[in-house]
Amino acid sequence: MSTKDWIEKDYYAALGLTKDASAADIKKAYRKLAVELHPDKNPGNAEAERRFKEVSEAYDVLSEDSKRKEYDEARSLFAGGAYRGGFGGGYPPPNAGGFPNGGATTFDMSDLFGGAGGTATGGAGGLGDVFGDLFASTGRRTTRSATGPTRGRDVEASVSLDFDEAVHGATLPLNLTGPATCRTCSGSGAAPGTSPRTCPRCSGTGFISRNQGAFGFSEPCPECRSTGQIIDTPCPTCAGSGVTSQTRTITVRVASGVRDGARLRIPGKGSPGSRGGPAGDLYVTVKVRSHALFGRSGDDLTITVPVTFAEATLGTTLQVPTAEGSVRVKVPAGTPSGRTLRVRGKGVATKKGAGDLLVTVSVAVPQNLSAEARSALEDFADAQPDDPRPDITAALASGATTAGAGSADGSSR
Repeated sequence: MSTKDWIEKDYYAALGLTKDASAADIKKAYRKLAVELHPDKNPGNAEAERRFKEVSEAYDVLSEDSKRKEYDEARSLFAGGAYRGGFGGGYPPPNAGGFPNGGATTFDMSDLFGGAGGTATGGAGGLGDVFGDLFASTGRRTTRSATGPTRGRDVEASVSLDFDEAVHGATLPLNLTGPATCRTCSGSGAAPGTSPRTCPRCSGTGFISRNQGAFGFSEPCPECRSTGQIIDTPCPTCAGSGVTSQTRTITVRVASGVRDGARLRIPGKGSPGSRGGPAGDLYVTVKVRSHALFGRSGDDLTITVPVTFAEATLGTTLQVPTAEGSVRVKVPAGTPSGRTLRVRGKGVATKKGAGDLLVTVSVAVPQNLSAEARSALEDFADAQPDDPRPDITAALASGATTAGAGSADGSSR
């Protein structure tokens, strides 16, 4: 993510937060939005997919203290228009006190870029890092020296798990195709048996200085393309880039209890860095397939079990499946349809402990009755004349309902 993106994008607004939001607020807001905007819940919705990527990008920056600090500093630097349009007129102002030449100020851009003989001052953490990002092609934060190591890009991937794999955990191979360090030249870019040499024009800094009027500018060296090195004999495999497209297999360990939409970070498994820099990170988004019997609510497993009218009325003991096997659940006599029974510790097991199994009882109504069954039910109705809707019966008897008479055909809509 470049500093230019950081300046233009308001990650706090993307999560519906203010700049003083706590880490807990950021995490809570991201989880809520990630669930609402997840592509699985919004198939074919391009706007939801765009927002999902936006909040994921915002969380990636704001969830890490170091990234959040850099982001806040970059936006604070530009918040009041500082340095905007000032590189050629207006900064510092003419005849400003404290500058030499009576106001005909020589303003050396190397003081900002910090890589061509100047150093950043003012305790801002290195303005060269900020301005370097505006023109960086890697999309990552650069170092002060063009010839120094540069961190590789972060890589996004996704993996689909069966419900049982998410509950119990799994180790999966993940095939990635993308840039990787060239095996022929080991990333140097030079053909085997040769080495890059220091650029004579910029002396290895990657920048050259030139004067234009009252200003001194530092600009990328055209001789070495700001790398600080010249490769006389490029590697035949990577054409001097030090990187080739390769397919590699990463083994991803998914802990038990992982939830749908979880984002796993695997350090050092992203794109390789340049000039000896560290590799980026791999971020894996987990997608969990649905299960034929179970649902999930946090760390609790949910299941709906049909029972007969007689079982619900008289009570029974059911054998109910769990994530690890089965368990016997007692259904008390007179249990109504829709009642949920809780079995402690039979849900999803995580490092924090195990959730519960939530068994919802559903009374199954037979669609076809034999003559004997119908006769038995009629006898039961005569023997058990209790009114299941006394409030409605009383209201009808008192004339409290005055709506017009009507009829229903029993069809469902």
